[in-house]
Amino acid sequence: MSGGRKKAGAKPEVGERPAPQETEGTVMALDLPPSPDLSPEMQAYFDKCREKIGFVPNVLLAYAHDSAKLEAFAALYNDLMLAPSGLSKLEREMIAVAVSSVNRCYYCLTAHGAAVRSLSGDPVLGEMMAMNYRAADLSGRHRAMLDFAVALTEAPWTIEEEDRDALRDAGFSERDLWDISAVASFFNMSNRMASAVDMRPNRSYHGEARTLPGPDEA
Repeated sequence: MSGGRKKAGAKPEVGERPAPQETEGTVMALDLPPSPDLSPEMQAYFDKCREKIGFVPNVLLAYAHDSAKLEAFAALYNDLMLAPSGLSKLEREMIAVAVSSVNRCYYCLTAHGAAVRSLSGDPVLGEMMAMNYRAADLSGRHRAMLDFAVALTEAPWTIEEEDRDALRDAGFSERDLWDISAVASFFNMSNRMASAVDMRPNRSYHGEARTLPGPDEA
């Protein structure tokens, strides 16, 4: 039988191979069962997630142990990330990933990195946002936006009028300044909660929107 034989001339394997990193089914490190009292609105929200993306994001399942906390989290998230704004959905996701990169938040980098890849159609941009947004060829608007979000993450006490002026000079309105700050602040909170409870992203995020466009699509 040859099924277990190595190919002729194959080099012997050295070192140790890491175990496969299977995370499907794992939500977080805390053993907190879902609340039996989720509101009809939240049940419908979960059903909508399954219909639109095929699964319920683990961050929602993590918060589902407490109906009030889940509703508050979902309402704020949806308002910040999906409601009308001078920032596009992609720009808000770029802020989420840049902030999460500073905080090294595994959950948010995986989930929102996938969102950047999907919304931009550019998996390279998604990788750059996750690793180092300064490596990307960004417009002055986007560089100012991300510089501010990262400064607010790394050293919030250093923010001064000149930092706000840099955003104004890049074309952002006063309301845009609020929205940039609110999204960055939300993800600093979310990153810390995700890290505190070892929140694990749904496996589907890892492979989402990773195909590069063909030469005729670029």
